[in-house]
Amino acid sequence: SVVTAVESGLVRVWGEDESEEPLQELQAGPGLCRMRQDPTRPHVLGTGGKENGLKVWDLHRPQEPLFRAKNVRNDWLDLRVPVWDRDLQFLPGSQRVVTCTGHSQVRSRGSPGGHRGHLGSLGSVVVGSARGDVALIDLRKGRVLRALKGVSGGVRGLQCHPHLPLVASVGLDRFLRLHRLEDGRVQEKVYLKSRLTCLLLNTHLDWEAQEEPPAQKEVKDEEGDELWDALESVPTPRKGKKRKFLGV
Repeated sequence: SVVTAVESGLVRVWGEDESEEPLQELQAGPGLCRMRQDPTRPHVLGTGGKENGLKVWDLHRPQEPLFRAKNVRNDWLDLRVPVWDRDLQFLPGSQRVVTCTGHSQVRSRGSPGGHRGHLGSLGSVVVGSARGDVALIDLRKGRVLRALKGVSGGVRGLQCHPHLPLVASVGLDRFLRLHRLEDGRVQEKVYLKSRLTCLLLNTHLDWEAQEEPPAQKEVKDEEGDELWDALESVPTPRKGKKRKFLGV
């Protein structure tokens, strides 16, 4: 089945058949900006948006969310902090969900109903901004570990490799970049002509395997050689002197 979501907050589950009716639907609230499934539990998904805080849903019991995130405390002027969750991701190996907001904030929240342990040993996430900043952030200490270099346009999509210390990013500058997380440098960069909004890594591709191109076999056209050998050679005529015409 396929799960879809729209800005109005309507989340639907569609079956494999071509029926026009969804198998299931729920209302996650207006102003929805992002919906993601838990990669290890596909029936669990998270939603968030503008003035629509993080909610974690179980498609087996869609009547009420499993978890509703509370807003952070008021700021130093005792004013309410606006809610604008632009993206979210379930952290592998933990019971936490990380959200990033339209106000340059990154938050980590606990997600109930999980079967996994505490925050992973790495404890860091890669985030990007509309100003073209991409950084590796330590969630436990709440600080930037390193910035990834070479990005010049607003970032619209990020994807970390599941096994290798690599992260791919695309954005409005029309480049696909592959960064190394150890030093933050660009390993590969490809210009793709259009303003890019998302990307997906092929998990079936072995990036470490270096396949050698097959050796080219020399093909000899024996029939063509016999035909050319049987033809009689014709002498090339000599070129005469060119006459110059000065006028009439």
